[in-house]
Amino acid sequence: MKNVQILSHTGEPIRQMSAYEGGGQGFGGQLASWTPELTTEDAALLPNLDLSNARSDDLVRNNAYAAGGLRLHLDNIVGHIFKLNWQPMWRRLGWTEDEFMAVKTDVESAWLEYAEDERCYIDAEQKRTFTMLIRAGISQHFSYGDVMCAAEWIPRRNSDYATAIKMVSPKRVRNPGNVTSYDARIRGGIKHGKHGNAVGFYVADSNMNLPLSMVGHNLRYIPKETWWGRRKFIHIFDARDDGQSRGSNTLMSIMSQMHMHDKLQQTKLQNAIVNAMYAATIESELDSESAFQFITGGEDTQKNLWNWLGAVNKYHKGANIRMNGAKVSHLMPGEKLSLQKPGNSDNGYSQLENSFLQYMAVGTGVSVEQYTHNFQNSNYSGARAGLNESWRYFMGDRKIIASRQATAIFSLWLEEAIAKGVIKLPKGTNFWEARSALCRSDWIGSGRLSIDGIKEVKESILLIESGLSTYQKELAKMGEDYIEVFEQQMREMKLREDKGLPKPSWVQAEELAPEQPDEPANNNGKKNEPNSESV
Repeated sequence: MKNVQILSHTGEPIRQMSAYEGGGQGFGGQLASWTPELTTEDAALLPNLDLSNARSDDLVRNNAYAAGGLRLHLDNIVGHIFKLNWQPMWRRLGWTEDEFMAVKTDVESAWLEYAEDERCYIDAEQKRTFTMLIRAGISQHFSYGDVMCAAEWIPRRNSDYATAIKMVSPKRVRNPGNVTSYDARIRGGIKHGKHGNAVGFYVADSNMNLPLSMVGHNLRYIPKETWWGRRKFIHIFDARDDGQSRGSNTLMSIMSQMHMHDKLQQTKLQNAIVNAMYAATIESELDSESAFQFITGGEDTQKNLWNWLGAVNKYHKGANIRMNGAKVSHLMPGEKLSLQKPGNSDNGYSQLENSFLQYMAVGTGVSVEQYTHNFQNSNYSGARAGLNESWRYFMGDRKIIASRQATAIFSLWLEEAIAKGVIKLPKGTNFWEARSALCRSDWIGSGRLSIDGIKEVKESILLIESGLSTYQKELAKMGEDYIEVFEQQMREMKLREDKGLPKPSWVQAEELAPEQPDEPANNNGKKNEPNSESV
């Protein structure tokens, strides 16, 4: 047999492909109709930006899993307080370590006093502390993909500082006239320079009585920064493509599944309610010819139908039909009582729902256990692996989103504090010449969730003792500042000594359990090994 060929489902010879299969029709031609257009991120996102953000808003308001996913982001990325760990490049600035530590204490104390003041002067609306501003930024990033706020200068308040932050909803940043494509350099409500950098923002005045799609002609233009470089508008998002103007919300890739999961649950609930409402039904035999006459007949036929139904109802009332009582009733001729026995109450629903939940958990960047708040089927290793993956995701957003917003706000305050003489830098340091070196900061948010505290404390001790980590890093994982912890420990030890109390157990560890000398070798020249039971 010569010239043997393998034919496809269409009868055509199958060609040997040398290219990537993803760029072809697939082994069975199933990819032939999948021809998405190759576009930029802006071209794919901006035409439907308002609709996708409106859907995200609706999900966060009405979908428990969307609201829970937002809460997980807020609590794990930011937490109850977002602490400053000021880390200027002091060697680059020519400072000594003593000078750095002295200024560090002043800066962090003055910043904390202003940032977390319960009068909320750091917020132009005087509603939020600094931590609440960062939580609002993470909420914006989750729901809209962007963090936006304006730097305001509000003097003559009962505050030592005029710097204030006004949160700006990304929904209000839009093109003049609400057109999708206003100008080659104005995209998504942002004016760009020739290199694609943002130079200004068009912000619509909010009007609670009008939808945002109708306020596009009442805009205020805010430049990104002043002529000397002070920020006037802060915009932070995770750009994935060249020339991208706006970010996409977290729920974008799972909106369809999240919306349909709600519908699935509602349908299942309705089905369960109907099954619970009717424990039994009375069925009446009615031949097809009579039923057809009742449906298609004239006025007399329909009148006869109502008379018949009335007679049946009157009979049933008189018969006093009960199911849970002692009486067993007689039915009319041709009727029978059918008990409604529920069939398979699950019918594959659990597996389908778990598939939905796993898909949505991946889309929001958290483990299924965290997303569903269900750890009953997880062991320690599985739960910790899932939480560690979530922690890595949260730390990425803390560094890229929350810390960038926090540092931008902190730099505005530090500039004013230095200009007013509240913060005195070592001699020869100029803020405007060394802005980047001076404003470099780490931020401490909520600590990592502990599953087995003893195991994880032992791990931290081993990392520190082996030189693979530091107290600063390990305490930051717990959401603590190592300097505050050390200072508090010193105060407590001094107080215990003054009160005649013994030293803390960890101070006495060497006294209570001194290091044992090496064991003598046995006759074979080897150390005596402890048996497994003693270990």
